Amino acid sequence: MPDTSVPPDPPPYFRAHVFVCCNRRPDGHRRGSCAARGSEKLRDYMKARAKELGLAGIRINQAGCLDRCEFGPTLVIYPEGIWYRPETPADIDEILETHLRGGGRVRRLMLTEKDVVPKG
Repeated sequence: MPDTSVPPDPPPYFRAHVFVCCNRRPDGHRRGSCAARGSEKLRDYMKARAKELGLAGIRINQAGCLDRCEFGPTLVIYPEGIWYRPETPADIDEILETHLRGGGRVRRLMLTEKDVVPKG
């Protein structure tokens, strides 16, 4: 009988992967954009701070549009798929310490299934 078992997936390359939306739309666009709300500075801060904290196995990347523009700036952390709306470096510090170092959640900054993009 042939072996039909599926080999296991390789281990993850990163313990956590953070995507920070840095999409920029023209000023005045009806949906706005994360970059216009400061996401690029927050991404740069998050990358530098994660390195300072020695958070191993964490990758922080710039992303194009994550399609939650109205809530921006936004970021998502995988493998959990947790979405956040940070506005300040202090918010980023809290996400780094609580979520990425401690494995918890920063509930006050989380976007949930109730935060949906308006239709139209």
